[in-house]
Amino acid sequence: MLNHGKGNVVGVLVDAVDYEAAEEIIFRAARENRGATVSALAVHGVMTGVLDAHHKFRLNHFDLLVPDGQPVRWVLNWFYGARLIDRVYGPNLTLRICARAAADGVPIYLYGGTSELLAALTRSLVGMFPDIKIAGAEPSKFRRLKPGEKTELTARIRSSGAAITLVGLGCPRQEVFAFEFRDALSMPIVAVGAAFPFLSGLVPQAPAWMQNRGLEWLFRLASEPRRLWRRYIYLNPAYLFLVAIQALKLSRFSTDGVRPIYEELFG
Repeated sequence: MLNHGKGNVVGVLVDAVDYEAAEEIIFRAARENRGATVSALAVHGVMTGVLDAHHKFRLNHFDLLVPDGQPVRWVLNWFYGARLIDRVYGPNLTLRICARAAADGVPIYLYGGTSELLAALTRSLVGMFPDIKIAGAEPSKFRRLKPGEKTELTARIRSSGAAITLVGLGCPRQEVFAFEFRDALSMPIVAVGAAFPFLSGLVPQAPAWMQNRGLEWLFRLASEPRRLWRRYIYLNPAYLFLVAIQALKLSRFSTDGVRPIYEELFG
């Protein structure tokens, strides 16, 4: 189990952890009925914090940000000697959470995506983990929540008996959701991004050789060019440029951010 604490990656504090350490942090919070915000960040996720001071504040107040992307892991190893032999890939972390939840009898709640996606995801998870307890599964509203709806959603999740909530709203909406619901839910909220469509079988994952070489972005770009081209064509080079500046010690890359003055209430 590796946990070398947080490292500044171009201004975003990413935890130098492996799967075992991340899993332990999540389930310790679940046992203690304690709020905990968790997300798996690839380059796109890191850059959302770089480009938005309010979102940087949110991310840098997360309990756990794991290195989902290989380029993020590489920077942690290069700058901080983290010795991470693998990234903490969101879909694989989700599978580990579900496997342990099934073994330990810990109920989970699924939030986000469409009703069809959640139905397919539920079938897939039950097929892999017959003992899993899915306390509830609720689709996204694909709009902002009204203040009263946040209270109602909080009540539904808490009354379901769930001890962990998995959120698949897409980056950065799911991280905003986790930040804003942390204290209300008093349980781990894990923003898992593309894990929902991947694990449901509705969207293909990159082959292992591409994932291992940091080329998953290229596979995803080829699969969904109209949706993802701006993300990868602009943000990947920008990330590499900023990493070079940090490596050359031309900037300290402040981690402060700016506290949001109102809730976004993405739902």
